[in-house]
Amino acid sequence: MSADPEFENLVKLYYRDLYRFGFSLTGSEVDATDLTQETFYIWANKRHQLRNPANVKGWLFTTLHREFLKICRHRKRVAYEPINEGAQNLPHVYADVVNRIDARTLLNFLGQIDECYRAPLVLYYLEDLSYKQIGNVLAIPLGTVQSRIARAKIKLFQLLSETKSRTAV
Repeated sequence: MSADPEFENLVKLYYRDLYRFGFSLTGSEVDATDLTQETFYIWANKRHQLRNPANVKGWLFTTLHREFLKICRHRKRVAYEPINEGAQNLPHVYADVVNRIDARTLLNFLGQIDECYRAPLVLYYLEDLSYKQIGNVLAIPLGTVQSRIARAKIKLFQLLSETKSRTAV
């Protein structure tokens, strides 16, 4: 059986990014690996369905996210809620807290944020997807993407502030 160079190139291009996204969702190396491999397995069987090859990255991230939702066995839908004006008054985070934060701490903080808020945040900051692409990947409206990212940032700031409070004591 001969190898498919196009498939191999796709894996080389996107494996790391998909794995990172899977890890940010699950917090588990094993689960992230399984999600990533399952995504490529689905791609191998359904790639003929993709009409526009330029959308392959979004298709892969969408597929991984859908598989994650299946694994979680819940399709909890969060109603769109506008951000109140109080959200503009984010807590102050001291520079020394930000400088001390490491990858493990950040992953721990991400794990404390509800998945519906965590996924858009990770796709935006770690995977460099646009709001529109995130909306397509997660099948949510643009306004919901914006509000979920804003709420995730608020939660991260709160967690950072709590860390500062605990270390200052």
